[in-house]
Amino acid sequence: MQAVVIPVTPFAQNCSLVWCPRTMEGAVIDPGGDLDKVLAEVRKHGVKLTKILLTHAHIDHAGGTAQLARDLDLPIIGPHPGDQFWIDGIAEQGRLFGFGHCASFVPDQWLDQGDKVQVGDVEFDVQHCPGHTPGHVTFHCAADKIAFVGDVLFAGSIGRTDFPGGDYDTLLRSIRERLFTLGDDVRFVPGHGPMSTFGDERRTNPFAGDAVVASRRG
Repeated sequence: MQAVVIPVTPFAQNCSLVWCPRTMEGAVIDPGGDLDKVLAEVRKHGVKLTKILLTHAHIDHAGGTAQLARDLDLPIIGPHPGDQFWIDGIAEQGRLFGFGHCASFVPDQWLDQGDKVQVGDVEFDVQHCPGHTPGHVTFHCAADKIAFVGDVLFAGSIGRTDFPGGDYDTLLRSIRERLFTLGDDVRFVPGHGPMSTFGDERRTNPFAGDAVVASRRG
């Protein structure tokens, strides 16, 4: 698998362009906005876009989804149905955060734990990881030991849980039971900031790491 991370929107959200090097079929993960930047990378690498993948429906991750799907006739895959209310309110999100007009959309396929998504020869395993939002999912490519985790986990931090539908304990369970179990050597692209590995975060993350969880139990 090939991938390019493209920071978009004033929130510097890590939109990702991923593609299969054999077929050159690709997908955009979390097109929050700045679609001109995203499409410039598509053209630069000669990728044929075949789908949009969404981790969740917060505006900085999903704000450009409707336009990109309409302009290029692409199916929208994800997130989990738990984020329906965020999709329904995406226009209001756009107004509140200064994104301008952002249209709502209807996913062509909802995702759930254990689903698989194909991009050319590249296969992603889907993990349902609620806590930041109820319908948050992540995409793990086992063959390349890389995951795209949206706002569940960051290098040295975790996702916010103070938005509607967020829950701190649920988020920690998602991280510990559905991400860290994928393997210490798995690299991940977070929704914001630099990449890390699940092993590094398990050892050192001040919110979800082993030492912190052990102290809470004690």
